[in-house]
Amino acid sequence: MNRTLAPRVERPTDPLETGFRPAVVVAKAPHVTHTQTKELSHMKARILIGTFAAAGLALGVGQMTATAVPGDGGTSETQAGTDVIVGAINGVSNYGTNTVNGVAMYGYAFGTTSCNIGTAVLRWSTNSSFHPVIPQNAYRIKDGRIEQIGLSWMKYGFCALQENLCATCQAGGVGCGSSQSTLGIGCSDPYSSSLNGSQSSLGPRSRVNASTGYFPGDTSAEIGSWPAMPAGQGNINRRIQIKRDDLIPANNVGAVYLAEGLYVHPDDAAAGNDNNNVSYIKVNVSATNYNMSLSGATFQQKPAIYHWATVVPTVAYSVADMADGRFIVANNVSQNANGTYHYEYAIYNQNSDSSGGSFAIPLAAGVTVTNATFKDISYHSNEIYDGTDWSITNTGT
Repeated sequence: MNRTLAPRVERPTDPLETGFRPAVVVAKAPHVTHTQTKELSHMKARILIGTFAAAGLALGVGQMTATAVPGDGGTSETQAGTDVIVGAINGVSNYGTNTVNGVAMYGYAFGTTSCNIGTAVLRWSTNSSFHPVIPQNAYRIKDGRIEQIGLSWMKYGFCALQENLCATCQAGGVGCGSSQSTLGIGCSDPYSSSLNGSQSSLGPRSRVNASTGYFPGDTSAEIGSWPAMPAGQGNINRRIQIKRDDLIPANNVGAVYLAEGLYVHPDDAAAGNDNNNVSYIKVNVSATNYNMSLSGATFQQKPAIYHWATVVPTVAYSVADMADGRFIVANNVSQNANGTYHYEYAIYNQNSDSSGGSFAIPLAAGVTVTNATFKDISYHSNEIYDGTDWSITNTGT
């Protein structure tokens, strides 16, 4: 989703159990991962990262030790009201390569199978505001760091089959063939990777409110208002775009790749069941055309940022529930050979439409900060967000 710039309001995160409390400045923009690294010898002053909204996640410096259990609603139990989850990521399509601003990119799409684990049917009406939209993301864990390396525009749903992936599908849903389709209780609906990669039904994240799930119905007039696809990039426009350098196996030895899917729906958000809508799976990347293949089972009802601790067991998490959505903060601390410490922070904006505009970390006296870096993901296909990297400032206070 992700929104553009707007006046910033500083809101603290939820208590972060350490006496260390970063502050998030809220602006406009969600659903991406920024990463930040630094090396510190004690801690002093205050580090501020960011001056305006970026992709929805931000990273910083400083040690934070807090824990969290993945996702409220991260359960297979029936939830009250409509509750759509990603039951499976079911396939990958590779659309080949193209060049964007002189950089070789590859285009992909991931298939997703939704499940309604709630107690009410889920509206899936064609050309309306009451069907899901489905963003897809790609991540890499390499050299102890998690980075988001790709994102797509949002697939607009159009009808729902009534299958049985997650539970026994109950009667009452309305399948394809009706403009007023619904996903029944306990039912699942597969969208293949080719369907999720169909460019004509991929809409901009900027048109969707990440918190409420609302978006203008995909009427002909609405679709006509979407940003035009850039010329010369036909095979990768609006799809997941990943730099070739992030895929070359010889340059990414030991890297772990993750594919993530998310369903956003206004009825699901209104029912308070929108913290379990994202799932991920491991993928392998081959040296042949950088084709991807699924590896293992889908990790249901939690975002890919939680896999960082699977690869790096010392990673800690904290969930920060804001007024309009959820951030997940992950961090890892390691000691350098020279006695200093290396800090990695990743901040995931799951469903806050206000989004993160900056990230502040108080530092104790006597700190020297070196090698500060920032990493996020670039929007593409004429999406409206400003992709300027966040700045890093030591305020000395």
